[in-house]
Parts: sequence; C-alpha cells; structure tokens
Amino acid sequence: MRRRWALITGSSLAMFFEVAMRLLEPWPLKFIFDAALHKPGQTMTGVPKLDALGPMTLLTGSAICLVLVVAVRAGMSYLRRVGFALAGNIVLTEVRSDLFAHMQRLSLSFHSKKRSGDLATRLTSDIGRLQEVVSTAVLPLAAHVLTVLGVIIVMLAIEWRLALVAIAVLPFFWFATQRLGREIRSTARRERERHGEMGAIATEAIGSIRVVQTMGGENTHNKRFAGRNLSSLKEGVRGKRLAAKLLGMADIFIALGTAIMLWFGAWLVMREELQLTTLLVFFFYHKNMTRPIRNVAKYSGRTAKALASAERVVELLDTAPTIRQSPNAVEAPREISRITFDNVRFGYEDGVTAIDGISLEASRGSVTALVGSSGAGKSTLMSLLLRLYDVDEGRILADGRELHEFTIESWRKRVAVVPQETTLFAASIRENIAFGQSGLTDQQIEAAAKIAGADEFIRRLSNGYDTVIGERGSTLSEGQKQRLAIARAAVREAPVLVLDEPTASLDNENAKLVCQAIHTLARDRICFVISHDLRAITGSDRIVCLEKGRIVEEGSHEELLHRDGVYARLYRLQTGERLDREVVDA
Repeated sequence: MRRRWALITGSSLAMFFEVAMRLLEPWPLKFIFDAALHKPGQTMTGVPKLDALGPMTLLTGSAICLVLVVAVRAGMSYLRRVGFALAGNIVLTEVRSDLFAHMQRLSLSFHSKKRSGDLATRLTSDIGRLQEVVSTAVLPLAAHVLTVLGVIIVMLAIEWRLALVAIAVLPFFWFATQRLGREIRSTARRERERHGEMGAIATEAIGSIRVVQTMGGENTHNKRFAGRNLSSLKEGVRGKRLAAKLLGMADIFIALGTAIMLWFGAWLVMREELQLTTLLVFFFYHKNMTRPIRNVAKYSGRTAKALASAERVVELLDTAPTIRQSPNAVEAPREISRITFDNVRFGYEDGVTAIDGISLEASRGSVTALVGSSGAGKSTLMSLLLRLYDVDEGRILADGRELHEFTIESWRKRVAVVPQETTLFAASIRENIAFGQSGLTDQQIEAAAKIAGADEFIRRLSNGYDTVIGERGSTLSEGQKQRLAIARAAVREAPVLVLDEPTASLDNENAKLVCQAIHTLARDRICFVISHDLRAITGSDRIVCLEKGRIVEEGSHEELLHRDGVYARLYRLQTGERLDREVVDA
C-alpha cells in the first residue's frame, strides 16, 4: 500500500512538472524568432531586460533554454509514464487477486448459473485489457486534462479574443465524442460478451475432450465457437470504424479551429494589435491543446473496450455472496460428537422444494447412508451441511450449536468430502493428496494413502509420490483416482466425513477396495455416505431413504429388508439386475 501511494504521489509531481515545462516550451521559440526578426531601432521582445542582452545573446540563451526545457519535460514525462504504469499494474494485479478470491467465495447458486469460461475470461482477458489501456490511455488522460486547462489559461492571458476563437470548436468536438462514444462503448461491450462466450465454449470443449472426441462432437463445438468468433469480429470491425470516424471528425474540427485561429491572428497582426512572434507562440499553445484532444479520439476504441471490460469486472465484484458469515462467528471446534438436522427445509430459487422437514441425527463412530432416487435430496442435504447453501427453515447443529455460529472457513475444514467427481490437478500425487492443507509431513501424506488403500499403487509409479499426474488425473484409472480422493479426505483429519457416490463407475474389485477404505476412514468420525450403489452401504449403521426431500424410512440394512419397503424394493431391483448380468455373461 505504501509503495503504491509513493508511486502515485511521485508520478503526480512529475506530471505537474511535465505540464509546467510544456507550458514554458513555446517561450524560448518566441525569443528565438524575436532575435531573428529584429531590426535596428526596434524592440525585440518588449521586455527591457531581455532587449538589453542583444540579439545574439538572446538567440543563444533562448536556444539553450529550449533544450533544457525539453530535456526536463522528457525526463518528467518518462517518470510520469513509468510511475503511473507501474502503479496501475500494481492496482489491477491486486484487483485480479481480489476478484479471484471473491469468485471462490460466491455461492453455488451463482456458479450454477454462470459459465466457468466466461468467468475465466473476466479474470484474465478483461483484467489484461484494463492493464494495457490504463497505462497507455486512461492514466495519461490526467496529464492531458491538466495540459489543456493550463494551455487555455495561458492563451486567455496572452490574447483573450484569439483564445475564445481557438476553443470555440471544443463544444462541437465534445458533442461528437459523446454521441459516437456511446455507440463505441455499446459495440465494445457486445464484443467483450462474445469473447466471454468463446471462452466458455473453449473451456467446456477442452474440459470434456474425451467425450467430445468419443462422440465425434468436434464439428458441433467448432460451429458454436466460429459463430461467436465471427460475431466478435463484426463487433470489433464496427468499433474500429466508429473510432476511425471519431478520429476523422476530430481532425476536421482541429483543422477548422486552427484555420480560424490563424486567420483571426493574422488579421490582428496586420492591424498591428498582435506581434507575429506572439501569434507563433499562440499557434504552439494551440497545438499543445489539440494534441491531447486528438489522442482522446485516437484511443476511444481501446478506452471503450477497457470500460466494457471494467463493467464486466465490477459486475462480478458487486455480486454479493449469498452465504454470509455472522460478525460474531467463532472458530469451529476440532472435535465434534454429534450432527443434528432439526426439521430442515430448503428450496432452490426456482421454487422447487428440495428438502422438506428432515430431522436426523448422526454420532461419532457411526456411518449414515443416504439412498433414494435422483433428485430425492441426498446431495442437497450434504450441501446444506457444508453451508454451500443455507437452510430456509429449521436448524443444523454441531454438538448443539448452529452452524452459522462458526466461521465458514473453519467449519468447512471440519468436514472432509469425497465428491462424486474426483477432481485432481496437474501436480504431483503428494501435492494432490495435501491439497488445501499446509505444513503436512511426508509421513502424514503416506499414512493417509495407506488408509485409502492407495499406497501400494502409488509406489509402483515411476516417481512414487512425486509422480506428476495429468490434468483431472487423466493418467490414472477411476479406482486410483477415487482412492486418492479418499486419501485427501483422510489427511484432513476432519471430524465429519461426507462421501458422495464413492463406488460409482468402479468395477467390483475397486469398489471392494474403496469400501474397505471407507470403513477404515469412518472410525471415530461422523460419516455420511450418499450412494445409489447399495453394495457400498450394506454395512452402514443406519440407512436413510429419501423421496422428494423427505425421509420415508430408516434403519439398518437387515431392518429395512425385513420391512419390505422402499429400500427393499431398490435392493431387490439392483440385485436382480446384477444376477441378470451374470446369467447373460455366463
């Protein structure tokens, strides 16, 4: 923070000195022309002390002063440009980090409605465009505005009538800039939206490349991407055409203002109301005024794109997380003995009730299995436990205390999750197991792998625990990925464990190994298992059957089979399918 403000302060001082030198720059030129046009018997400058120096002395001194003024201006300009560019990049780098952190805090309800590729485009491309334009166009605007104001004041002091003529065209330029600027910004906004859509399509296609290639869907994605790309091209061309139109209009207005100013100035010279050298000085000031104005038109397209990018970034930053932390929240306890769902109700934004009055209790050392058809509310209930959503009614308690009494971060660290889709990263196996945890020793990581039944296959890899796996674990089998996910949960040593479809897509051998790892991991923890595969839950202490967000029956495996209800029907159906397959295979 201190470094940033030091840069801004130093750059601002350099900017003031630069503008001051730019305002002084025409005067040595005036004195050079005064000396060159001097005739005996006439005054040179109208300033007695300068006239007393003589033509050659004045000429030499003015030339030296001109070089010094330009050198100081160039030095100040360099310091201003570098300082503002560095400060701008520092600020936007912080904005990018803040935006990334903010995106990770936003709730699942937000992310379920947004495309990850578009969010990534805002984080990278939009911030990148802001960094480029801020240093080349936006920050220099302050120097331009200061220069124009200073020049107008000096021109009014030299010859107010000529100054009024010179600035008469500015309102017309402002009107044209406002009118075309709105169109340019609108076009730039649509172009940035197309860029976000392209990013989303590319992310989806590359992230599911195995499915795309297997299904022969390359052309489908190519057409979608090409359509957005062409639309972006059209908007980009239209924006450049509008920017070129504005630049052309600026040149016309500048030429018109210059011509009228010179005509009126020459008329004043002919009437001997103005010195020719003063008109030359006035002309140089006029050029200093019109150059920044032309730059505004020149950079209008880039500035419009930057504003469009800024709108997309600000829109994201203004999105408030729906899961709010209580200002009095405290650290969640490291040891938890009981989780209670007390008449919990929850519905999504579309009005559909997902959880309808569920009451449930689970204790340490027990395994509670949640079964039911798709959409019954199993995963939603666990999402509420993790505070990915907040309940609409009722309470979820940990040892009698409501979850909102704890900080969100500390509570989520108390719950280890093995998700249905195992997410692994392009890093070493050691780093993947330790993901989200700091300060872990090799012994802790390897102990977790042994609990998950992963140690044996890891040591068979070329570099053991230091083997770098492909993105999403593409170099591993489904069973190996699932055991790494269980190892990741084991190393957290969290008191609550949630496993979502732990044996999905696994063959019998791998499913058996995973089930063994689950029961080892569940010791001294509160364990919840979501599963359609009933072979993974038959040994659970309690099985809870859900339908339409309600508990329809619960009990042990044997008790539920004896009742011959929903669970028994599901079990017979699944077992019958398995037997049928065995008969067919035979």
